Amino acid sequence: MGWRTVVISHSAKLDYQMGYMVVRADKKVRIHIDEIYMLMIETTAVSITAALLSELAKRKVKVIFCDEKRNPSSELVSYYGSHDTSSKVKKQVTWTEADKGAVWTEIVTEKIRKQAEHLESYGWDEAQMLFSYLKEITFGDKTNREGHAAKVYFNALFGKDFTRTAEISINAGLNYGYSILLSAVNREIVSNGYITQLGLFHDNMFNQFNLGSDLMEPFRPIIDRKIKEMRIEKFEQDEKREIMRLFQNEVEISGKKEILTNAIKIYCRSVFDALNDKDVSLIKFYNYEF
Repeated sequence: MGWRTVVISHSAKLDYQMGYMVVRADKKVRIHIDEIYMLMIETTAVSITAALLSELAKRKVKVIFCDEKRNPSSELVSYYGSHDTSSKVKKQVTWTEADKGAVWTEIVTEKIRKQAEHLESYGWDEAQMLFSYLKEITFGDKTNREGHAAKVYFNALFGKDFTRTAEISINAGLNYGYSILLSAVNREIVSNGYITQLGLFHDNMFNQFNLGSDLMEPFRPIIDRKIKEMRIEKFEQDEKREIMRLFQNEVEISGKKEILTNAIKIYCRSVFDALNDKDVSLIKFYNYEF
């Protein structure tokens, strides 16, 4: 199982040789593919061979491509992430609205709980408002406590004038972190044999990652915390590196310390178990010291 996050930020040629990814730039570097969890191609001045892309897909390495502004723009998603993909997809299309609604309710509840814990770590009164929302969540969050919590939460973190649509460095950092998080979740969805388009709550015909958008929600506050701590005034290469390193931090899940990428793996598998066995108690959420 890979653990390295590899970022290619300068002009280079990437190819495949006997189990290794070979990076040819000013000097040649060889990295065994089994060590790589995620590969980010941060510049458009990179050429990569089809042989390497094929091997990365086989080894379930998440590959993210950036645009000319060095922002994530696309990712490599294999057709077959598991030997029993056809069986898993058949199960996925039979998940009932009741089962999806039950799991989504748990996910939303945990997201708001983590947001409240984040605000509570600063001693802010808004945390109690979010804790009160937990008692008001209905099945499938029909009353949109998630939306109400988000407004209180982000205004507490970044000020009353803050909006998620403003073109500012804070939002650039949040968007970057969320995009990496989404890619990590998508990797687990595909590697477990499911497809990313069919979500639990998200159902946008233009979003090919509806399920990833659902499953990532409880992890967002970890990104939020990092952006708050960084006090971003500009968002450039150093800031991106700092966010990437966040995914090697430890959280607690199932009574053990795991790096964040492993926790995402454990959590996603537990969600699939909950959906297939119709038992939300199987979902394993992480604990984090905000």
